[in-house]
Order: sequence, then C-alpha cells, then structure tokens
Amino acid sequence: MLEVRNLRCGYGSLEVIHGISFHVSKGETVALIGSNGAGKTSLLKSVAGLLPPWSGSIRLNQHEMKGKPAWETIRHGMSLVPEGRQVFPDLTVEENLITGGYRNPERNTDLDLVLAQFPRLHERLRQHAGTLSGGEQQMLALGRSLMGRPQVLLMDEPSMGLAPLMVREVFEAIRRMRETGITILLVEQNAVAALEVANRGYVLETGEIIFEGLANDLAHNPAVRQAYLGGNLEEGWE
Repeated sequence: MLEVRNLRCGYGSLEVIHGISFHVSKGETVALIGSNGAGKTSLLKSVAGLLPPWSGSIRLNQHEMKGKPAWETIRHGMSLVPEGRQVFPDLTVEENLITGGYRNPERNTDLDLVLAQFPRLHERLRQHAGTLSGGEQQMLALGRSLMGRPQVLLMDEPSMGLAPLMVREVFEAIRRMRETGITILLVEQNAVAALEVANRGYVLETGEIIFEGLANDLAHNPAVRQAYLGGNLEEGWE
C-alpha cells in the first residue's frame, strides 16, 4: 500500500531524515516511535507532501508520490491527521467533518458512519470546535480525516497534550478504526500505547531507523523497553 525507499529530507541545508526505508501493507497498523527530535514528524510531513523530499521514493499503490503536493496525495487516498489536531475552531463539529469530506460524494452518508464511531462528536455536533476539550478535538481530527475515505491514514502524535483518560479513549478509537480495515501509519511518542494497537513497528532515532519488527517483538526487546518503554511494559497506559 505504502512503500518508502531511501528517503532523505530536511530544512535548508540541514538533513533530518537520512535515507529511511519502510513499508505499510494493506490493512496494517504500523507504529513509528521515537523520542522528541528523532525526525518522526518531518518524515510524516514528507510522506504527506508537506515537506519536499531531497531524494528517494514514496510509492502509494504503485504510484510515485515523491514531490507531489499534499492535495495530490489526498486525491490518491492518503490523509493526514496533523500534530496538534488543527481543527477549524470557528466552525462547528459538523462543519469540520463536512469539510473533511469535500471530495467525497457520499459525505452525508459517511457523516452518519463517523458519528456512530465517535458518539461524543454526535453530542457536540452544533458546538464550535474551538470550545471542545483536547481529547474531543483529537477525535474530531480523526473523524474529519475519515470523511475523505482514505486508503492510508497518517497520524501524527494523536496523544500529544492529552490527559491519560483521553489518551486511552483516543487509542481505543484508533483500535476501532484499525478493525474496519483502514491502513494506518501511526507516529507516536507514547511507545506503549502505539505498540499495543499496531501490527508492526519501526523505531526512529536521529533520522534513522534503528529497530523494526512485529509490535509484540519490539515491546519485549530489552533495548527498546529500556529506551522507550521505561523498562516496564506492564506499566501500560500509566
């Protein structure tokens, strides 16, 4: 579904991503974890068409997407849930969702499906997005992306800035989305939560992939646990 090969990108003369390769198969949820400054968001922006790659290949369903603008990646079925949610604060929940489906001729039908998946949004349908809690805004950002019927959903730090209870709710929502068959690339600093919902994972450090494998294998890898899981997987959501 998504194949990235030897990708390099950066800002000005500073290279941030150093020849990374990875893939996401159809129906998989793949976690990309790492510490702050590892390059996770830059990598995701490059894949989504927001940060032009310097070299390498980004293929979506066999179509080369390297250097394509973000609107074209959307047209080919890739959607980004951005870091910080980026909802439209002065629009209602319903208007935000409809905006996400502007290219979707079935958006009215899909609106009902999204609201069924996110009951809290149904309760807030006429409320301005700027008045929602952080967790509710994150659910709105997820629902807005689903309105475009993406084949591949890119998520950038969905747990950032949320209280532990809301982190749990957001990841339960991601789990439900995964069960519908959507292909997901999840960039997340909360390694425990990410590996719990993922099929496979990659560990990014200073712009390079240093570990990869099945999510369960990574979760029990001593080096990964010590560096990214606090040394204790059983701590879980805490």
